[in-house]
Amino acid sequence: MTKALPSVSRPATPGFATFDEPSHSLLIDGDGEPDFGAIQTSDDFLDLKRRVKRFILPATVLFLAWYVTFVLLSAYAAGFMSTPLFGTVNVGLTMGFLQIVTTIIITMAYARYSKRKLDPQVDKVRALVETDEELA
Repeated sequence: MTKALPSVSRPATPGFATFDEPSHSLLIDGDGEPDFGAIQTSDDFLDLKRRVKRFILPATVLFLAWYVTFVLLSAYAAGFMSTPLFGTVNVGLTMGFLQIVTTIIITMAYARYSKRKLDPQVDKVRALVETDEELA
């Protein structure tokens, strides 16, 4: 079921975004569809991209450095990796297990970061194209 878009104070020109000041702007083109070009250049969307990069880039670099270290030690420092820690558990086995633990920690940290920082920003971006009727 399609919902009617609210009327805008100035006439809509096909192919151009319509802005309804002073609240959030509705970025709808003349056909009533979201104007994705205008959305991608909006401040809210650009802020969302910055917030995603703020977590993803450092987390990825740190995890890859940790993983490459593990692989290189496994390949070139077999003596160190086979050092027993307790019983039959050695450094290599422990580092391999910590890879799994690190993945779980990063996943939980991203879920928390997303809930606190990204989800509110996603709501702002959605508000650029959703009408009050669609939100209900």
